[in-house]
Amino acid sequence: MPRKKEEPQKAAEIIEQPITETIIKNYMPYTMSVIVSRAIPAIDGFKPSHRKLLYTMYKMGLLHRERVKSATVVGETLRLNPHGNDAVYQTLVRLTRAHEALLHPFVDSKGSFGKHYSSDMDCAAMRYTEVKLDKICEEIFRGIEKNAVDFVENYDNTTVEPTLLPTAFPNVLVSPNIGVAVGMASSICSFNLAEVCDGAIALLKNPNLTAEDMLDIIKAPDFSTGAFLIYDREKLLQIYRTGQGSVRLRSRWVYDKKNNCIEIVQIPYSTTIELILKRIAALVKDGKLKEISDFRDEIDINGFRLTIDLRRDTDPEKLMAKLFKHTPLEDSFDCNFNILVDGVPRQMGIVEILHEWIRFRMGCLRRELEFELDELRKKLHLLLGLSKILLDIDLAIRIIRDTKTEAEVVPNLMEGFGIDKEQAEFVAEIRLRNLNREYILNRTREIESLRNEISELESILASEEKIKKIIISQLLEIKKKFGQPRKTQLLMPEDIKEFDEEEYIEDYGVRVVLTREGYFKKVTFASLRGNDEHKLKEGDEIIAELDTTNTAELIFFSDKAQAYKAKASEFEPTKASALGDFLPAKLGLDDGERIIAMQAYQKDSPLDKNFVIIFENGKGVRVPASAYETKSNRRKLTGAYSDASPVVAIYYEDEPFDLLLISSQKKGILINTELIPQKSTRTSVGVQLFTLRSGHKLIAAVRDLSSYPSAEKCRKRKIPAAGVAIDELDAEKQQIKLN
Repeated sequence: MPRKKEEPQKAAEIIEQPITETIIKNYMPYTMSVIVSRAIPAIDGFKPSHRKLLYTMYKMGLLHRERVKSATVVGETLRLNPHGNDAVYQTLVRLTRAHEALLHPFVDSKGSFGKHYSSDMDCAAMRYTEVKLDKICEEIFRGIEKNAVDFVENYDNTTVEPTLLPTAFPNVLVSPNIGVAVGMASSICSFNLAEVCDGAIALLKNPNLTAEDMLDIIKAPDFSTGAFLIYDREKLLQIYRTGQGSVRLRSRWVYDKKNNCIEIVQIPYSTTIELILKRIAALVKDGKLKEISDFRDEIDINGFRLTIDLRRDTDPEKLMAKLFKHTPLEDSFDCNFNILVDGVPRQMGIVEILHEWIRFRMGCLRRELEFELDELRKKLHLLLGLSKILLDIDLAIRIIRDTKTEAEVVPNLMEGFGIDKEQAEFVAEIRLRNLNREYILNRTREIESLRNEISELESILASEEKIKKIIISQLLEIKKKFGQPRKTQLLMPEDIKEFDEEEYIEDYGVRVVLTREGYFKKVTFASLRGNDEHKLKEGDEIIAELDTTNTAELIFFSDKAQAYKAKASEFEPTKASALGDFLPAKLGLDDGERIIAMQAYQKDSPLDKNFVIIFENGKGVRVPASAYETKSNRRKLTGAYSDASPVVAIYYEDEPFDLLLISSQKKGILINTELIPQKSTRTSVGVQLFTLRSGHKLIAAVRDLSSYPSAEKCRKRKIPAAGVAIDELDAEKQQIKLN
């Protein structure tokens, strides 16, 4: 039988879709899901993962029970948060007391949970550790059984979970939270609970408080790792007003004089001990921390400790100033108070956050009171029906006894006493032993007290001020029960000894050498005594050799009209027999760029000093040294001099000196640099110094006249000037040299 011919497959149809439609349909739902359901905390201070975990523990009864295995909690939490065991366990770890990430942990823990200040210290497996809810969670869940917040179905509609937790204090400012969503992020630092309660109370009493007022109450952020916060009122005000900014944190340390070592006992919240050790190790390896003989992590059961052993005669204050400058022992915490309010992310300052929390808390409390009021009204309604039975108990018994069927009992009671169905059901459910006058009288005596309670609740619900008073009393109670002194102490800027690198630079005489191929050497005078013959690459030669000090500033000029600044101390001392540092790599020169001149000067030199620049076209200019000053530590300066003509020589003029200019005609003029006009602009083309004939150029500008005894006959008092023949000029010896 012949095979049926297969039909050719049709090419997949391509449907064009505008990019905007793709973003709206595919990207935006994902974006909003990450923002709302994962990364950004809500006004209760929790992300969804935190909320689901804590609520699961609450429903397990772990607020008042003994600890259970973490694995049990993780397994139960998966009913609300199906993101895998490890993700849920890591969320649990961060909330524990043992992890030390929170000022007020929500989970009382037993076992090893790692540490917030260490990235290498892992937690034990969940089957080994045990947890329960900490006592402060009573305030987190206060009123949750009284309809204080909304509940929604979980992901598979098998149970319900709260949309928010009815926190009785502004947990959003007490618990730190960091999250990265899509297109936005949140970074909320923690504040002291007692201060936050005081701030909320003050705002409840006076809604018109400003950020300045709040800063006087809530002094500054407070972190679980302690350390010092460098107090900058203006920066803190910016955070309090806008919710954005940063604070500087500095480690706490003590000096052990007996063992000559420094002990770091608290570090910034934003770093880890591994980052600090890695940075110290790199500095020691580079020879920039010669004061340290050893350093080690000594974290133990007693807590955090990093020990640094010092060499003899090391000043611990100066060393710590240096470490604060170059390591994460001083770090910053970036604040970005993005918070979900009614499902919408908002960046808010402290006062605005507290206003929103107060609005949220008043809503929770109002719902609690309405729930209680409804329960009291239901109870009063039943007792009013019971009070009618008191008028004729015998009739109630007779009605029940004479009723033929159970279904007719409630209707007959309703008809016999004029009560509704709920009241009749309540009476019918009373046990036979309680159908006596004493029981009924005792129950109906509650009617008056119930009416008073209902009246009081209605009065509270009708008054916003009374609701605020309840919140204030709750905050005062929480402050008394859970308030604790600040862990992060404030450090005033005037009490800080800033690191001044100049203080740590050893000052000694050096000779700096530059070669045409771009090699640089810094040789000590002591080293030169043994051998002053410089090793050079084949074909290379020295173009600049200066005697200066290790504290000097160096400026290198390139053939592309750029200058590069460096400090002599940045280069390691070497021997004359070594090649030295390769400047194009060291300074980061552009491709094909080479250094043609070098000068050294002291940073504290008077600003009236100049750079003398001589060009090939016979022109020259004096540029103030101040024109090369930079406010930052910028290395590269573009437009260092005019590129209209090639440079012949560049000198640093601390005082006027004689300069012999030599042309390609073997003629020269000797002038004092005072004759050269000063221009304030670095790129000035200068003025004509040497009158050159067509086709000729300057080939050298010589400061050391020892090789030119006849130079004096070339002296000129005015410029421009024509050249005079130089007797000693040797064409083979005198090349274009840049000094």
